[in-house]
Amino acid sequence: MLLRMQSRCVSSLIQVFLVVDLSHYGRIRVSGEDRVQFLHNQSTANFEILHEGQGCDTVFVTPTARTIDIAHAWIMKTAITLVISPVTKERITGMLKKYIFFADKVEIQDITGQTSLFVLIGPRSNQIMEALNLADVVGQPYGSHKHYSVNGMPITVGVGNIISDEGYSLMMSPAAAESVWKALLGHGTIPMGTNAWETLRILQGRPAPGKELTDEFNVLEANLWNAVSLNKGCYKGQETISRLVTYDGIKQRLWGIRVSSPVEPGSTISVDGKKVGKVTSFTTGIRASQPLGLGYIKRKAASEGDTVIIGDDVVGTVVEVPFLARQIPPS
Repeated sequence: MLLRMQSRCVSSLIQVFLVVDLSHYGRIRVSGEDRVQFLHNQSTANFEILHEGQGCDTVFVTPTARTIDIAHAWIMKTAITLVISPVTKERITGMLKKYIFFADKVEIQDITGQTSLFVLIGPRSNQIMEALNLADVVGQPYGSHKHYSVNGMPITVGVGNIISDEGYSLMMSPAAAESVWKALLGHGTIPMGTNAWETLRILQGRPAPGKELTDEFNVLEANLWNAVSLNKGCYKGQETISRLVTYDGIKQRLWGIRVSSPVEPGSTISVDGKKVGKVTSFTTGIRASQPLGLGYIKRKAASEGDTVIIGDDVVGTVVEVPFLARQIPPS
């Protein structure tokens, strides 16, 4: 019964608008005079070109550009708010605090418990924005955000919902959460649970820490080009990233894989009997007849449209997925 309900919830994305409570996701507030330069140096995006009201995705990586997590950043008047995965919150918070030097005017604050986070999914979520008198954020670039009041409660609304640019993120105080949630449901949104959210994440192709984002893969193999600046000054992982681009050293790439039957994460991907990669995530999909995996595949072994073998005998077809398809490598 639960699986059928989750499947219907994901399927309904095409027809209605969904809301997910992501308050368990981490939210970090970076403040102080040096906050922009600090995050500019600690992650992959170019924060120096952004202004108040704008936003971006950025990736926290190791010194050798291995992936830790993707963060969604909002540039606010006196701080930058980062939204990160719940499993990396403590690691990233500790890492940022570790790199604050004596003269740096930077403060790091975990505000997860002081805020709530909802996301709206689907192109029709624009109608919800209009119904709640938030229409001036509609049509703005990904990451743009504004501050509003809903039922007298302050709320920040941003374009994009972590896995897609078709939707919105809403951050508010816990005291306002119930009122905002009721307002959303009152205008026809359907709640989505965490299992259905995970299904949608895989279908969209959004990498997740511990699965696609690990010490095994670098940020360019994860195909996160839109979150990486190749032109800014020194930052963690830059030397490795520069070498990968200069010497065409990207050996594998993250793809979607449409499979003929269920597969397990960690299963090998083969072409002509040779191992060329592995599966990192799997979902049965919207319908049981459309299972999809995510996995890394060697660049020279296969690309979109090619046939691969998962494990011993499961046939798969390499496909592009929406989140990764939006990434634009340098020409």
